[in-house]
Amino acid sequence: MMGFIARELRLSIRHGAESIAALLFFVIAGTLFALGAGPDPLVLSRIAPGVVWVTALLAALLPLERLFGPDFEDGTLDLLLLSGWPAYAIATAKTIVHWLTTGLPLLIIAGPLAVMLRLPGEKLPLLLLTLLPGTLIFSLLGTLAAALATGARRGAILMPLITLPLMIPSLIFGTAAATSLHPAAPLYMLFAMLLAALPLAPLGTGLALRAAAE
Repeated sequence: MMGFIARELRLSIRHGAESIAALLFFVIAGTLFALGAGPDPLVLSRIAPGVVWVTALLAALLPLERLFGPDFEDGTLDLLLLSGWPAYAIATAKTIVHWLTTGLPLLIIAGPLAVMLRLPGEKLPLLLLTLLPGTLIFSLLGTLAAALATGARRGAILMPLITLPLMIPSLIFGTAAATSLHPAAPLYMLFAMLLAALPLAPLGTGLALRAAAE
């Protein structure tokens, strides 16, 4: 598992344009929201958590096309499945790599972006706390959607249509936890969704990969 993750990280660094594009999209989209909302600091601080969450969700979708596509086209996916390695292990490794190359950088950049949007300093730790399970959920569900779209015609169009409805609940509860005066309940729901996705998403991804290979 560690060797496969290291290989995937090397490939991601070698073809890092998608991850860089996701980070640039995250910053540019957040800046555009700020420009569109106007200079009022009260308005900006009120919409800051929602802006950060929405832009992080959309940015996490950008690198998904390369998650399984190249392996499917050059036969690497077939070799991995024929090697006897469980399909859910392949899915887990891909999810970890997606989070390390996309989710973790988004989590790091979210702090400066939220400060730029005039989010009060005392609310910043709570926003980052909600984004931690949120980015993990994005990676888990995004990997599942990428596997379902592998081998399909116009998979790049199909992927957001599969992913966005699955991610909307985490977006709702994450934004509610970051903006509510009583964030405990939505935060518990967010972590509950993460606990449900941790075993189910890799299993579903593995089944989708086997179906795509067949």
